[in-house]
Amino acid sequence: MAIIFDFERKVFRLDTPQSSYAMYISESGFLIHLYYGAKIPDTDLIYLAKRPNTVSFSALTADQKLTLDSALLEYPTNGISDMRSSALSIRGFSGNSATDIRYRSHRIYSGKPKIPGLPATYAENENDADTLEIVMYDELWDAEITLFYTAFNTLDAITRSVRVKNNGTKAFDIERVHSSAVDFYDDNFEMLHLEGRWGKERTPVKRRLMYGLQGIQSKRGSSSHNHNPFVALCRDGWTEESGEVYGFSLVYSGNFSAEVEVDSLNSTRVLMGINPTDFGWHLDAGESFCTPETVMVYSNEGLGKMSRTYHRLYRNNLCRGEWKTKKRPIIVNNWEATYFGFDDDKLVAIAKEASELGIEMLVMDDGWFGKRNTDNCSLGDWYVNQDKIRGGLKQLVDRVNALGIKFGIWFEPEMISPDSDLFREHPDWCLHVNGRECSIARSQYVLDMSRKDVRDNIFEQMSKILSNANIEYVKWDFNRNLTEVGSEQLPPERQKEVGHRYVLGVYELLERLVTEFPKLLLEGCSGGGGRFDPGMLYYSPQIWTSDDTDAIERLEIQNGTSIVYPPSTMSAHVSAIPNHQTGRNTSFKTRGDVAMAGAFGYELDLTKLSEEERELVRKQVRTYHEFYDTIQNGEYYRLINPTEDKSNPTCSAAWESVSGDKRDVIVTYVVMRTSVSISRYVRLRGLDPDLTYTNTESGESYSGALLMNAGINLSWNHKDGDSTVIHFKAL
Repeated sequence: MAIIFDFERKVFRLDTPQSSYAMYISESGFLIHLYYGAKIPDTDLIYLAKRPNTVSFSALTADQKLTLDSALLEYPTNGISDMRSSALSIRGFSGNSATDIRYRSHRIYSGKPKIPGLPATYAENENDADTLEIVMYDELWDAEITLFYTAFNTLDAITRSVRVKNNGTKAFDIERVHSSAVDFYDDNFEMLHLEGRWGKERTPVKRRLMYGLQGIQSKRGSSSHNHNPFVALCRDGWTEESGEVYGFSLVYSGNFSAEVEVDSLNSTRVLMGINPTDFGWHLDAGESFCTPETVMVYSNEGLGKMSRTYHRLYRNNLCRGEWKTKKRPIIVNNWEATYFGFDDDKLVAIAKEASELGIEMLVMDDGWFGKRNTDNCSLGDWYVNQDKIRGGLKQLVDRVNALGIKFGIWFEPEMISPDSDLFREHPDWCLHVNGRECSIARSQYVLDMSRKDVRDNIFEQMSKILSNANIEYVKWDFNRNLTEVGSEQLPPERQKEVGHRYVLGVYELLERLVTEFPKLLLEGCSGGGGRFDPGMLYYSPQIWTSDDTDAIERLEIQNGTSIVYPPSTMSAHVSAIPNHQTGRNTSFKTRGDVAMAGAFGYELDLTKLSEEERELVRKQVRTYHEFYDTIQNGEYYRLINPTEDKSNPTCSAAWESVSGDKRDVIVTYVVMRTSVSISRYVRLRGLDPDLTYTNTESGESYSGALLMNAGINLSWNHKDGDSTVIHFKAL
């Protein structure tokens, strides 16, 4: 059992292979945090809880046993005597929000429970994880707060979530409820997070912790291009492969908040969960509310080990269904090839080229439905545009399938165009606030996904399309932020629930879709990577990483994404040149080498390729199949960070994939900016020092120890945009 309770000391300790997490029940019933870090055998840890009594007019608890203002609290609440940011605030029937929760009971068991209505990590078997439930209680509000902790037995990961239940006879309102809180006794950390914008998502940013509040959030209705729902606290002196790193990743696709507060005693509090801005939840008697899940990962071997833990966990214990482990097809998407200017014959022509080149699936993107010839109409009208798809969708799919090519299709299910049949029939179905004008973006509004009648309509339309033909893939897009977040179906006291109910509605619709069509490969998208989060990975095992398909730009985007997310989840395509976003010209080889780092495909018009490019496609297809298992399921190492390497004379990126048995190694090196007479050596990682590895192209052999300690020599002249892939196999 990975979780123990010391009855004498009232100490809980959760163990993973190399980490421990501990807390205890104080005499007055508060849950006090004791330790989170490298694995320890002890439970005699209460000495760690001793803290100064006075911060600034700090109050004692009523029994004068504790000063909450300086205590390391396991789940801090609002309005009693802890003046720092709180994880929970309940406004009760008296109108006051002072919230006081005390220990009532606990239970420890094997396995991991589901969270109703929410995506979460899971244990394949009961023995894979152990769970601790601690029931806390607010006697005044009759609020039962259950804290859930799950420790995985083979990974250094602990998950946290919370359930609030109204056990009384009077309603109360939850004003803030975070999924997790962790108090550290010191502030010797840098905070790492992933910032961005459209076309430039998930750039790593680090900052030294300072007194007061710092953090990230989204109030855009989705996790967003701007901030990913992830932060890491990295202890001073950390590197990619050394030092202590604590990761916090939220399995949620809506408004989120990650708050880090350093107090006057130099202790640090990390809160993560639903953004309390514009959030509230009205709980009538007997009702419950469940938070999304925080996944905490500890590493004492730097950022790289933290990433590899997230990769294994999310690949094996978050992604689900047939495509969790099944080999993904090589895709060609017609968007950058044709935009809206296509018909059935053009798509079949692309499919014919794909069949000759070894590409396995054609995806028909935006423009196939309603009267959609530009982006200003028809969202919500999910019926086939007969002017483009002459003879109907089934006839087109059958023609493509006859060439040996699978067929996929694009939807944007959460959106509605003002110029659409659906809006003319149901103008109240979009998110709106009565009396206020609706903001418009990309000529579209957002459907109120908190409404069951809206979800039913969209599901029925999608189901009809997917049942009509042999469609094996859906790209699910989401192309604007949420504004005027109101719903006609909820009373005034529940309007703050709409944002979260929207996300729950999206999850419910996704669940219906993957249940009704279990063999469907679902790819998430939001203007590229605007909703690249663990919540979406529960339904779609791969996500379009960014609308910026430029290979050089993708180096930074994919590098930052890899800090949390495995390569198998990062959809990456070879696109045309000059690149449609940057205008840059990069070689076909380099575009392929960069795209090979993720879920591989093409985003160009295959009918316009030269014979030389066609032969390169055939070679890339062979390479994809040869390297698939090592890249998609192996261990990933960042060797040169392209964001941090910009100050070097030769700005470059390098990464490495190592098979599970350490016998197959793939190293990719890309030069972003070159210089004259540059010396460059790169040390490999994760090899077996006692094995001999042979370069499959040159035939040269080296020990694993040599490759990791001296490295490989890349000191030859490269031009801007050049790439090199080196494949080592152990004898």
